[in-house]
Amino acid sequence: MAVTASSVISDFKEITKMRLALSVVFSSIAGYLLGVDTINYKTLTLLALGGYFMVGASNAFNQIIEKDLDALMNRTKNRPIPSGRMAVTTAFIIASVFTILGIVILYVINKQTAMFGAISIFLYTCVYTPLKTKTPLAVFVGAIPGAIPFMLGWVAATDDFGIEPGTLFALQFFWQFPHFWALAWMLDDDYKKGGFKMLPTGKKDKGTAIQIIMYTIWMLLVSIMPVFGFTGTLHLSILATIIVFAMGLVMLFFAFKLYENKDNTSARKLMLASVSYITLMQIVYVIDKFIG
Repeated sequence: MAVTASSVISDFKEITKMRLALSVVFSSIAGYLLGVDTINYKTLTLLALGGYFMVGASNAFNQIIEKDLDALMNRTKNRPIPSGRMAVTTAFIIASVFTILGIVILYVINKQTAMFGAISIFLYTCVYTPLKTKTPLAVFVGAIPGAIPFMLGWVAATDDFGIEPGTLFALQFFWQFPHFWALAWMLDDDYKKGGFKMLPTGKKDKGTAIQIIMYTIWMLLVSIMPVFGFTGTLHLSILATIIVFAMGLVMLFFAFKLYENKDNTSARKLMLASVSYITLMQIVYVIDKFIG
């Protein structure tokens, strides 16, 4: 019985992609801490819960829609639905309940937070997911809901959308391209089995690597904008700017290495560097605000 219970829990974690959801919650909490004057722990808890349900819902709907394609790929064939461990109806109930809970909880914070949460679920499920087998432009659409959490935290803190959350959105938006394309480079053969068109040129070539470099540069530029004083109340000290810029340069170095080598090892290094970057960058931004 214990085995059954643990497998049910692990399937639940997988259908909602718990680890990814927790990283998204981390982003939204970082955005909240940047936007707030006095921390309200009730709002912070609601944001974490609402954010978790929002991402869990998107992932569950995604796995329902892609169940037949997931069965074709090594990376996804053991997911709960294609493996037969979870019925589509069960997954749909989880996704629906999570959607309602996510939007209602975010609405308790304020209307704008709920609106952006709803936009995020809609774009991920209804636009990004169906486009993945049609065009590499799907990645651009997917980067929008992917960039919302960092911004969402600020909106939850201030009930205002302006230059500050816009900057946070842009930073995470541009970051996603080197991150995701590095991952897609590594998984290209598997993605092709499922008919997914993920790399911008459709191939692991110089064209894809150049685009990765370009988006990394855009990310670098946005990351240091707050030091110049034209991002409203979003500020960054010179020291924090140097640290964030240096971390971005590490990512850029690995992007150039991928251009040079065009191999999976370089793509993996860039992907790992991007994961470290997004977390450390958000931590530096938050620490800088509270000690600055």
